Order: sequence, then C-alpha cells, then structure tokens
Amino acid sequence: MTGQDRTPVEIDTSKPHPARMYDWFLGGKDNYPVDEEMARQLLTIDSRGRDMARVNRAFMHRATRWLAENGVRQFLDIGTGIPTEPNLHQIAQQTAPDARIVYCDNDPIVLAHAEALLRSTPQGATEYIQADAREPDAILEQAGKVLDFGRPVALSLVALLHFVGDEDGAHALVSRLMDRLPSGSYLVLSHVTGDFDPEGAAKASALYKARGLTLRPRSREEFAEFFKGFELVDPGVSLTAEWHPELGEAVPVAGDDPIPAYTGVARKV
Repeated sequence: MTGQDRTPVEIDTSKPHPARMYDWFLGGKDNYPVDEEMARQLLTIDSRGRDMARVNRAFMHRATRWLAENGVRQFLDIGTGIPTEPNLHQIAQQTAPDARIVYCDNDPIVLAHAEALLRSTPQGATEYIQADAREPDAILEQAGKVLDFGRPVALSLVALLHFVGDEDGAHALVSRLMDRLPSGSYLVLSHVTGDFDPEGAAKASALYKARGLTLRPRSREEFAEFFKGFELVDPGVSLTAEWHPELGEAVPVAGDDPIPAYTGVARKV
C-alpha cells in the first residue's frame, strides 16, 4: 500500500502498539488508552521513558542532517512511526531539496496520517508504504518505484530492531535490505539496551511479552554486530546523546545516568 492507495484499514485498539506508545511518550494525541496504560507501566520501570523518546528522535534528526550534508539524496525509513514534525524528509530536504524519501510502517494509524509524510519539496519526492518490517522483499519492491537502487540510499531503522527478536531474523532483515543497496549507502540504527539496568530491561521485556509483543534489548556487542562488514562513521557505536551532538539542539534529560540506548551510522563500502 502506498501513499496513493487509500484503502480503508482497521486499527486494532485491543492491544498496544509501539508506534502509538512512542507517540504518547512524545506528547502526541494519536494513541489509545491501551497504549497509554502500557506506556505508564513502562514508566514505573524507568521514569525517563519520555526522555528516551525525545533523545532518540533528536538522534534521527542529527543523523539525517549529517547524511544530507555528506551527499546522501535517498532515504528509506522503516518503522517510521506517527508523524511528528519535523519529519525525516523535512530535515533532509532542508539541506537537499531534491532528496527522495520512502517511509514504511505497519500501523494503520500511521497510514491515516501519511499525508504529513508526503509534503515534499517540488524538487524531491516522498512516499509511504504500508508494510511489515519483516517483509523486506515487499518493501524493496515498492520502494524501488521511488528510489534508484543504483545510487546510494540511507536505510534508517531507528528504534526498530529491538522489536524484532533473534528468532524472527533481525540480522537477516538488515542483511537482506543492505544487500540490495549499492556501495556508498548507509545504515542508521538506534536500539535500546539492558547494559545499564539488566533487571529493568528484563521487566520491560516481560511486560511486552505479556501483551503479545516483542522487546529484545541488546548489549553493545550485540548491537555492533548489525554493522559487521560496514564502515562505521565516527564516533562509531555510541550512546544516543553522544552521536554528533553539535548537529542538533541539546535535549535535557532527568538525572545523570545515560539513556539506555545505542546508536550508529555506517557506510557500505
């Protein structure tokens, strides 16, 4: 399903969805009581849930800005989430008005707001695909109608892979997508970790499992495995707030403990 296809879809409000919980953490209104309930339960495990969402969002802005400033003109953003301005295409097209962006998500409520993701500059293009991240071939087929896979593409999987278990082929998913992209393409990842609070991470994972969802926090070493074979951009694997902070506004957070998430950007050589 693309931005031009407006076939009605049913929104399941019987269980929480990560995109809608993320929206709630960011202060959005496109969520349901079931999402807020679980988000508040997560806050009892780590009270900085809102800070985590804002810091992650700020990383996406900085990484997109860095990529556009370094010549990238095509972006494939999987796990887009509910539109929250500025969106990825707005950041990219500020630097490169001719940038082309394809968004992908599987939550019907994102589709309901997809028009916000399609407001491209006249020189560029944006498109939205309704698909599950675990369907890489379908995503690539549809994205190929907008993106030229003969030229570099930045693949953005921001705060996505911790919702894909090892048994669901998280590493194979990354490999399948990156294999299709040419040299000079980039992989952009952010990912929650249990390195700083293993007990809390275990409780959060159990909460997700009880709701029929997956949360798979990964260690720094496990996260770094996603970049195997690619050339990491300085500063390499880092805490979310420490990846090129000079490229964006500082995000104030409560306390001095690090936000438990890693980020990285790597180039396919």
